[in-house]
Formats: sequence, structure tokens, C-alpha cells
Amino acid sequence: MDAVTGRTVRLAAPADAGVVGRLLFDFNSEFEAPTPSADELARRFTELLARDDVLVVLAEDGEAATGFGYLTLRPTPYGDGPLAQLEELYVVPDLRDEGIGTAILTRAVDEVLARDAIEVHINVDEVDVDTRRFYERHGFVNIEPGTDYRMLCYLREL
Repeated sequence: MDAVTGRTVRLAAPADAGVVGRLLFDFNSEFEAPTPSADELARRFTELLARDDVLVVLAEDGEAATGFGYLTLRPTPYGDGPLAQLEELYVVPDLRDEGIGTAILTRAVDEVLARDAIEVHINVDEVDVDTRRFYERHGFVNIEPGTDYRMLCYLREL
């Protein structure tokens, strides 16, 4: 139970794949992003949640899911532990600004620290000012210490 929100914040298991798939579908739909169906996402999460290098932090209020964070871990030559990537963080729209995102992010960071992760990466669209402020409030930066330029993320669909 999260002390601030009064909600359960826990690691998801393969049995939670349907809930997580639905949340990701809702997230993508909210922002009009192309998305597989909720059922297809659930099928994929069934496999992903069985892996040691994938974590999903699930927030719940009773039996209703209120948000999730999806993270992947990968090896890196820059440290003994893995590098963590926060792939997605979503809170149900009507429940935003209630501390759920903070509870999910806090649990996510705790979980990757417990796995000896050396860094957490998060990609955010530049125009998404509110989300950028959220991560900055929690200590994330887009300028490496000692530099005066922003880090950028590039992608190429395959």
C-alpha cells in the first residue's frame, strides 16, 4: 500500500497481462498513437512479464487498475548493473494529480535499484511540458552534469 495515495503499487505478474494490455491500449488511444488491440498487447505482456529483464509496476485502487509503469533492463559495459529504460508510464486520466504517477515512478526506481541498475532513461516528447516537469521534479535531467546542451533521442522504425 502506498502511504501517499492509499493505493496498492506492486509488480505485475503474467496473470496481470490483460489489465496491463488494456492500460497501454488506453494510453495509446488517448494520444491517438497507432496501437495493437488490447488483446494483442495482453498476449505480448503475458510473455514479457515472464522475463527477468522486464518489470511492470501496477497501481490499483481495490480491484481497479489506476496506472502502470513499464520498464526494461539491459546490460551495459559502463557499469556492473543494468541500464533501465522507463518505456511507458500511464495514469488513468480522471485520477491524475493524485500522486499515482509519483508512486509508480518511486516503486519503479526502487525496483531497478534493487537490481543494481546504474541509470534510468526516459524518452519524453519535447512538447509534453507537463510530463517533462513531472520527471524533472523527480530528479531526471535532459542535460548531463558538466554540459550545457540537451540530450536527444533518435529513432528509426524498422
